[in-house]
Amino acid sequence: MSDFQFQYRHLLGKLRTQINCWEGYYLLNFPALFLFLALSLIAIPPAIAAEAVSDTPIVDSLTPLANDTEQWSIHAQSTYISQWKNNFNSPYYGEKSMLNKTEGDIGRSYTFSATVFLGARLWEGAEVYYNPEMFEGLPFSNFSGLGGFTNGELQKGTSVPPSYYTARAFIRQTFGLGGGKEHIEGVANQLAGNVDKNRLVFSYGKFAALDFFDANTYSRDPRTQFLNYAIMSSGAYSFAADAKGYTYGVVAEWYQGDWVTRAARFAMPTEPNTLQLDYSMTQDYGNQIEITRDHTIGDQAGKVRALWFQTHAYMANYQNAISLAAKTNSVPSIYNARQANQTAWGYGLNAEQALTKDIGIFARWSWNNGQTETQTYDISKSLSGGVSVNGAIWNRKEDTFGLAFAANGISASEINYLQLKASTMFIGDGALKYKPEQIIETYYSLNVYKGIYLTADYQRIANPAYNAARGPVNFFGLRAHLEL
Repeated sequence: MSDFQFQYRHLLGKLRTQINCWEGYYLLNFPALFLFLALSLIAIPPAIAAEAVSDTPIVDSLTPLANDTEQWSIHAQSTYISQWKNNFNSPYYGEKSMLNKTEGDIGRSYTFSATVFLGARLWEGAEVYYNPEMFEGLPFSNFSGLGGFTNGELQKGTSVPPSYYTARAFIRQTFGLGGGKEHIEGVANQLAGNVDKNRLVFSYGKFAALDFFDANTYSRDPRTQFLNYAIMSSGAYSFAADAKGYTYGVVAEWYQGDWVTRAARFAMPTEPNTLQLDYSMTQDYGNQIEITRDHTIGDQAGKVRALWFQTHAYMANYQNAISLAAKTNSVPSIYNARQANQTAWGYGLNAEQALTKDIGIFARWSWNNGQTETQTYDISKSLSGGVSVNGAIWNRKEDTFGLAFAANGISASEINYLQLKASTMFIGDGALKYKPEQIIETYYSLNVYKGIYLTADYQRIANPAYNAARGPVNFFGLRAHLEL
């Protein structure tokens, strides 16, 4: 036991201090990432619809399987997304508006990412994962003018030419609590093996908050499913993330029968939407708790999740910004009103239900108090839902069709702030005729060969950035995705 404790504590300390060092070191070696992808296409059988996340392992057997425990694994993905938009109604625009091409916007937005997922067992119940990643992306209108942005991959920011960095580097320790054994499938950031049905799981290191929270079988991964921010996740969930969408922290998970309880503390950026995180997690941090309940209706599986979250960080309060501007007879600005120890909170409800083995539906409702500037999206309340249909119905079992909607709103405080010609980091037309932002998205994912998928995507966004005077905007997208 003493040897175990020494190894565990030593590794946690080393992992914490090495995360940034790895990032700098691998900057020189990332060209190997592309060589790996090319060789893996030949050497490694592709997985089917494997997600690049560590949440809720896939149970492929309710009884243990002998001689099917992975000691290490290598997976990879590459995704290219390209989008275009129409010329839309735009009687005026401001500093943070979605623009037409004639107003100075680019004609096409795109993202390109490539990730390697490395995993290995260390000792009983312990696993370590490392994900080097490459990303290149160029958003419409310098990432402005929408509450629900059209490409979830753009949470990694703007990067031209490509940037290379550590996406994830974390350790996971599982403690069995009995209840019988089940076998979990090996996918990206999850080694195959037998585990207790009742167990405690602790993860520590660098990862994404959405790896663990706000999961949904039918809508959570923009690399394979819906693209829009407000549909792939709960729009009002102000989760911890640096400018590339990742964070650092600790997650505890308790699996007990049909219930899973998760709790975490994550590091927030020391300034909103920047790369520098507060690794101490004492000044700028996010807390969250989520409870998941598995159920069946008839013979079809479903889940319901309830999430509570809190953000404590260096942020601006909208009313403080308005009051400060009134004293100086100027336009309010969040940049002039930021203070330490600001707090925001909210909740989310998230449900999914299979109707048949090939058709599933989902819905999310989320809300935050909306008094402070956003750390993620300019959304204070959001209702979304949709349907996902497997192509087995028309003899294309690896294809998927999806149709979904989202309706987003912002708080009265933010409305007042924007109506004074102010801007946030993402929206601000110089005037505001408020109306909820309304989104419709549909896609068809075509499996070309094994782990190669091509997707056509369409989104229509009415009242972009909550302004009924502008839009609607139509977005047309193509996505190419490779899994290894």
